[in-house]
Amino acid sequence: MSQPLLRPRRSKAFWVLLLGAALLFAGLVALGSWQVQRLAWKQDLIARVDARLAAAPVAAPSPSEWAAVDKAGHEYRKLRLRGRFDHGRETLVGASTELGSGFWVITPLQTASGEWVLVNRGFVPPELAEPARRSQGQGEAEVELTGLLRLSEPRGRLWQHNDAAAGRWYSRDVAAIAAARGLRGAVAPFFVDAMAADQPGAEPAWPRAGLTVLHFSNNHRVYALTWFALAAMVLAATGYLLREERQRRLAGERPSAPHDD
Repeated sequence: MSQPLLRPRRSKAFWVLLLGAALLFAGLVALGSWQVQRLAWKQDLIARVDARLAAAPVAAPSPSEWAAVDKAGHEYRKLRLRGRFDHGRETLVGASTELGSGFWVITPLQTASGEWVLVNRGFVPPELAEPARRSQGQGEAEVELTGLLRLSEPRGRLWQHNDAAAGRWYSRDVAAIAAARGLRGAVAPFFVDAMAADQPGAEPAWPRAGLTVLHFSNNHRVYALTWFALAAMVLAATGYLLREERQRRLAGERPSAPHDD
């Protein structure tokens, strides 16, 4: 009478390892897919910014249009502004630029129709934080400038939160700065990064405008390929594990002990 073969049982550790590999593979694929989405978003951002920088400046959105201002449709749009600065209510916001660490000088500008727009007039190093040290840039005459529309940056940085009472600002939070400076009336929900004036041969003035970062790193393709390559390695390792387990089971098959009829 033929004797049945006994197959060795798979250990609990094998199933735990297999489950871990499946979860790891799924996680790596998800990360790779997310980077593909980020790549598409970054490419779209770069294309939008390039197109808006190449376009002629336009008038700033009117109060009736403020509610519709958003990142996709408006950020980095080149604007033309005319009005008077209220230098007595400027705000210094911590900044790190190609010129070093210092501050952005955020000054309210009131247009002829009475609305307020916060303007990032540019960068100053710590030694020029006091307005008296850069009096040549504190004129009261009506000005016309070109700048880039930027969206408000609420609350602050990841580990550094704005503290209006202490006068410590780490991000350009339009609503909070407007409230702290007591601006009355209509205040635009965005701010404007002033662009450098085209004055060949002139000594750059302080605050130093035109330092907005407009070159965006785009490594998402490399990141996506990295995650997918790691997922492929996990898949290959799992396949090897399954093959070795199958060979072990085949080698471990043995006849059952004989028994009397």
